[in-house]
Amino acid sequence: MSFRDTGVGAMGFELAVWRESEPIGRALARERYRRAEAPLLKERFPDEDVSGGLIRIGADRVDEVSNAVFAFARDEGLVCYDPQRDLVHNREPLGAYPGIQLHTGDGMVVTDPDLGLVHDALGTMSAQNPFVALVLYGRHFMQVSPDGAFELEFKESGVIRATRIDELNEVRACFLAYASGDRSFLEHFQWSS
Repeated sequence: MSFRDTGVGAMGFELAVWRESEPIGRALARERYRRAEAPLLKERFPDEDVSGGLIRIGADRVDEVSNAVFAFARDEGLVCYDPQRDLVHNREPLGAYPGIQLHTGDGMVVTDPDLGLVHDALGTMSAQNPFVALVLYGRHFMQVSPDGAFELEFKESGVIRATRIDELNEVRACFLAYASGDRSFLEHFQWSS
């Protein structure tokens, strides 16, 4: 499912990018994003509607361009704020696996997501965003979907394990441990193979 399939952003989509000296939270991003400045943004995305650090993306190009903007922000050391999802993409702190991707059921794909983004993205699960996954292609992944409780799957070395977790905070702890290279979460739940 792509972001445009959810009906959110049917008229388009907006992202903001700018420089911050340290990671920021969503509340501060909400305050600052309208004043965003990123001089290279227009140069990098000449076919899009760019004003300062704001880029407006047509509904037909949301998935493609938003993922490119996330990568641009990471490469340039910028913060990227997604006001539709109320998510901040900071430069750090990163997890243990370079190249890992964060995927959401509403079409967001971010390579090398910061741990704060992973934490916050898990809180966006809904009927319009039916899953969140961290994927290191060819090696391992963790995926969760809400179904009353949370259905959590973890795959490593060709083995898929699954468990049900009642609390979002426990899901977040599993994802953050996994992203940090810590497998202790496997000891805390009953897993089926």
